[in-house]
Amino acid sequence: MLLAHRLKIASLGIMFFERRVCMARTRIKFTYPTSKIQEPIIYRVSRDFELISNIRRAEVTEKVGWVVLELEGEQNDIDAALAWVRDQGVRVDPVEGDVVH
Repeated sequence: MLLAHRLKIASLGIMFFERRVCMARTRIKFTYPTSKIQEPIIYRVSRDFELISNIRRAEVTEKVGWVVLELEGEQNDIDAALAWVRDQGVRVDPVEGDVVH
């Protein structure tokens, strides 16, 4: 998928620059330890790393939580986000195929 970004260059008046970026998409599973179930991990991934997240499946209880989601964005942002998630103590595993029946 290609996404066009328009940047306004204030010093030149109303001039726009268009840049096309090839977006990457990956499916992953987060498995949360009990201590992290209440943390807004997916929200932070989307906001802090400028990624689009799409939850495909999830189960959350008081003691365990897991979520399968797609992340879309620039590959280096996806890689950085997954490293950050691991640093938060959340297990990250790749997922193959479609997970919604």
